[in-house]
Amino acid sequence: MALSRPRLAVALLLLAAAGARAGSFDWHLPRGFPTPAVPADNPMSAAKVALGRRLFFDTRLSATGRYSCASCHDPARAYTDGRARAVGATGARLAHGAMPLLNVAYNLSYGWQQPGVHTLEEQMRQPLYNRHPVEIGLAGRERAVSAALAADPAYPGQFAAAFGGDPGIDAVRIIKAIASFERTLLAGHSPFDAYVFAGRHDALSAGAKRGMALFFSARLGCSGCHSGFNFSGNWRDSQGATGPAAFADDGLGAGPMRVPTLRNIAVTAPYMHDGRFATLDAVLDHYQRVGHAPDAAHGGHRDPRLKAFTLGAGERADLKAFLESLTESG
Repeated sequence: MALSRPRLAVALLLLAAAGARAGSFDWHLPRGFPTPAVPADNPMSAAKVALGRRLFFDTRLSATGRYSCASCHDPARAYTDGRARAVGATGARLAHGAMPLLNVAYNLSYGWQQPGVHTLEEQMRQPLYNRHPVEIGLAGRERAVSAALAADPAYPGQFAAAFGGDPGIDAVRIIKAIASFERTLLAGHSPFDAYVFAGRHDALSAGAKRGMALFFSARLGCSGCHSGFNFSGNWRDSQGATGPAAFADDGLGAGPMRVPTLRNIAVTAPYMHDGRFATLDAVLDHYQRVGHAPDAAHGGHRDPRLKAFTLGAGERADLKAFLESLTESG
């Protein structure tokens, strides 16, 4: 039976709405987490994420054929590598450690010292193309890599599913797919999250609750840099008029560094941009020492956010208990 025009219009609207829902991406967001922003030219899709996941672990992208993104960003280590400083595909040591990738979808800028890099797509060009030192080593090998992936029985279909039916494979699409996968790496199921977002008052120990009060106190000032639900520098990063505010002096004399997330901190040692501290105790010792040091010890421009404080043994245990509560189990 033919539909009347009004009914046909309603039917078409319902089909369009159903199609929009089917085409939308299901983020599986942790409770309390906002939907991440996504570049307009790289919309999310399940097919693109699946492709990006495979590419993330594919060693054919590297100059040696034995290295992948996961070599520096191991899922078992909260997407870090356990090294003080990352090592590239050819064995060259980088200046900085590998930053964790969990919750990078919420970053407003990327890299330890690159406040002008604002998307994962931009950021990914460094490890792929950097020559001094080589990280992945894609530079000059784009056609060979594209040909190798095109010869794989599965990849052309995956690229077609991810990019509107076109099976073409190139570096731009590789970057877009991996960036889409990285945006799904979310961490929001720690004891802290259970306590704050799920209302489970027994999720934190009494010591961890005392440590949380210390962390957010003006006396220590930890949350002045490690702010927001991701415990990173994003809040300060958003204050663009004052400069690269997500980047702070960590008291190590290397200039402003990105304020990294503290989530999963119990499994992301060693710490600081160059991995010089093996334990949380060493980090706390450092900031306690730096806070009491004269400005002249830091070239006369010590970051004013670094507070002078002294922790008693019980306070230190409480603060560490809170920091460890930011780590997911399993």
